[in-house]
Amino acid sequence: MKTVILILRLLLGLVFLVFGLNGFLHFIPNMPMPSPAMSFFGALAATGYMVNLIFVTQIIGGILLLIGFAVPFALTILAPVIVNIFFFHLYLAPAGLPVAIIVCLIEIILVWDRRASFGPLFA
Repeated sequence: MKTVILILRLLLGLVFLVFGLNGFLHFIPNMPMPSPAMSFFGALAATGYMVNLIFVTQIIGGILLLIGFAVPFALTILAPVIVNIFFFHLYLAPAGLPVAIIVCLIEIILVWDRRASFGPLFA
């Protein structure tokens, strides 16, 4: 089971590092999005900081997961990003929903594996 957890941690870390870096370097072309999704993303970009904050959070979380340092912290800072990715695809761009569900499941499995670290949050 430890091998499965390691693979999932590295996979999630790689996903967030790659897509976080892509936010700045644009090496993966964006898929066409429905109009409501474009409006939402445009609103985030119009703030002047939100898109950069999301991409930096993804990069930091991805690196922490890849190197195995402060994994509960990485999972914690990535959780709101993952929730938003899920609902973005659920309501605005359903073509990406299968991947969003997989990312959610990996996050849940990794949080469950480190559940002892999260206990104090609920005490």
